Amino acid sequence: MKLKLLNTLSLFDYILLGCSLILIVIGILFIYSAAIDMYGALVAKHANEYINQIKYASIGIVLLVLASFIDYRRYIRYLPVLYLITVALLIIVHFCKIDSVSAHSWLVFRIGSRRFRLGQPSEPAKLVFIMCLAVYLDRSKQEQPLKRFLIATLIMAIPAMLILVLQPDMGTALVFVAIFIFMCFVADIPLRYILFITFMGLFTVILAVLPTWQSFIYKKSLPILAILTNSKLRLIVIASGTAISIIGVIGQILFKEKYYYWITYVASIFTICFIASWAAEAKVLDEYQKKRLVIFLDPYADKEGFGYHLIQSLIAIGAGGFNGRGFLQGTQSHYQYLPTQSTDFIFSIMAEEWGFLGGVILFALYVIMLIRIMLIMKKTTNVYAMYVSTGIFGMFLFHFIINVGMVMGIMPVIGIPLPFLSFGGSALITQMVCIGILESIHYRRLDFSVY
Repeated sequence: MKLKLLNTLSLFDYILLGCSLILIVIGILFIYSAAIDMYGALVAKHANEYINQIKYASIGIVLLVLASFIDYRRYIRYLPVLYLITVALLIIVHFCKIDSVSAHSWLVFRIGSRRFRLGQPSEPAKLVFIMCLAVYLDRSKQEQPLKRFLIATLIMAIPAMLILVLQPDMGTALVFVAIFIFMCFVADIPLRYILFITFMGLFTVILAVLPTWQSFIYKKSLPILAILTNSKLRLIVIASGTAISIIGVIGQILFKEKYYYWITYVASIFTICFIASWAAEAKVLDEYQKKRLVIFLDPYADKEGFGYHLIQSLIAIGAGGFNGRGFLQGTQSHYQYLPTQSTDFIFSIMAEEWGFLGGVILFALYVIMLIRIMLIMKKTTNVYAMYVSTGIFGMFLFHFIINVGMVMGIMPVIGIPLPFLSFGGSALITQMVCIGILESIHYRRLDFSVY
């Protein structure tokens, strides 16, 4: 029995586990640092965050261990129910809003005068989505590629659109799109379909925020952007794009020429982006969200308003120098200059107190963790497991790149937390369960059993 247990434990990926736990410890240290004021005392509203993060990490460790020992294929039979529950919770969140202005992703219930937060369903929704999409991609290998792509898109679009429209939270919605792209690429979905979704999403966001960029950053009028600010011109552009797409379809049917296909392809992206950006600009994105998306291009355009947070983040990172000011010696965080400093901007605190050297160590830990996930993807003999590993890899990579790029001023500020470091129970527990599932996949990488 003892020998069997030792053999079992020897099959785990301790490098992946170790990197995750080290990142969690670093996160707790800097969540504590974020709660210290200029006098060395705990700020009241942040005083319990590091304690709560320790509690979340403890729960996460238990769930990680359980997920490691449970065969990851056993979840498959429950995924349809979990997907429906996830969709229901994402709808319920809309009715738990604290106010009508800000984005909100918490399940909040009131009992008398007390308010209870029960977590963010959008976080476990990422994992449920990954596993549901993995099942479909695994079982649909023989289906026609376009049908396979469209159904996969629907599986992604339902939770992503609920988050985007009802919360609204563009950052989290984009995580679903990024995961979808990674998994479809590995699943041999034709590249032209993947690029269609990629270009459509990218250009929709760009078109939606260009008028805001013109008025808020550039502060001059560009005649070409009249097609985005004048409703009649926009309708003409949409009608023209639709007509070209229809002509392309007819030409392909009648003449079987490939270039008609590409005419339809480009024109339809163009047309859909104009329609979607119009809807996003009018109904989905509030003005403050559009300003946050463009302020990274010139934070000094509104240095006392939307650019203030980013400027303070850049000051903190620059002040760290090579080896930092020292743990608990940062000024930007302790004077409470940084916004949401225990969540979105926790990297800025670390960079100020540990400097460039600390940043290199942090980057190394993430890179090693991502490489270990890639090795799990490569070594597993189960296609479903490979897809699940790919989705988790895409989720971690996207979170890391966007968060670090955001606080360094090279990416839009869209409120994506840093995995394992940022404060937040739902996110941390979900991420640790993901590590547990990866350990389960690694442990059973040569198991050919079918569930």
